[in-house]
Amino acid sequence: MTTLELQKMANEVRKSILIGVHSAKAGHPGGSLSAADVFTYLYFEEMNIDPADPKNPDRDRFVLSKGHTAPGYYAAMAHRGYFPVEDMKTLRKIGSHLQGHPCMQHLPGVDMSSGSLGQGISAAVGMAVAGKLDNKSYHVYTLLGDGELQEGQVWEAAMFAGHRKLDNLTVIVDNNGLQIDGNIADVCSPYPIDKKFEAFNFHVINVADGNDMDQLRAAFAEAKTVKGMPVAIIMKTVKGKGVSFMENQASWHGTAPNDEQFAVAMADLEKVGEALCQK
Repeated sequence: MTTLELQKMANEVRKSILIGVHSAKAGHPGGSLSAADVFTYLYFEEMNIDPADPKNPDRDRFVLSKGHTAPGYYAAMAHRGYFPVEDMKTLRKIGSHLQGHPCMQHLPGVDMSSGSLGQGISAAVGMAVAGKLDNKSYHVYTLLGDGELQEGQVWEAAMFAGHRKLDNLTVIVDNNGLQIDGNIADVCSPYPIDKKFEAFNFHVINVADGNDMDQLRAAFAEAKTVKGMPVAIIMKTVKGKGVSFMENQASWHGTAPNDEQFAVAMADLEKVGEALCQK
């Protein structure tokens, strides 16, 4: 897809995030919105996947380590064709296949159930090891939150991945700077993130604006050239990106908009869409 097409799709993904969270009256919009661009890039440009064949053994794998941002994950999957976009309205409802955190038993295309922070990257590392042992060509991607880096298990997994030279693994960190309790630097600073991954023998790519499709494209292109070591893409993003009153507000980490707020948020995204159509 062109950059403009990806931008338009990311805007649709953001709308679906809000529709889902508003309908559920619960969920995590802030981090879903900050990662909407990378969800879109992965599912529409980067990964070797087929919604019609979600269990293909040669497919690329994706693990949402920050599983609470399932609304963003589901929205990208829906628009990619894994299930009807209208199903976003069933988010977190009893009997829905769209649970509050990803569940591989209920939704084809989800490669790993997740939600307990720190564990997703370990599962992704295991998948990457399996790919090496089986001489498979698939690539494994995992998305972590920056607050999630406070979990010790993340660094155990990173140590192992670097030691095993897992060049079929790309770790992406959504560095929006905020977690449920506030600024990550105040709660328990993980900085410098890049130097930490480098210490564990990762090739690190810093993305100044992880909400910019061209910068994401350049980062993933660079990642493809790396041999003999795993890659960590550290992307600076804006929590709540695209919604005026949610941007850079920790209070929107896990809060659903009411009817009035939902209307304002959707209007914000409509304006973004209109501007993109003028390009």
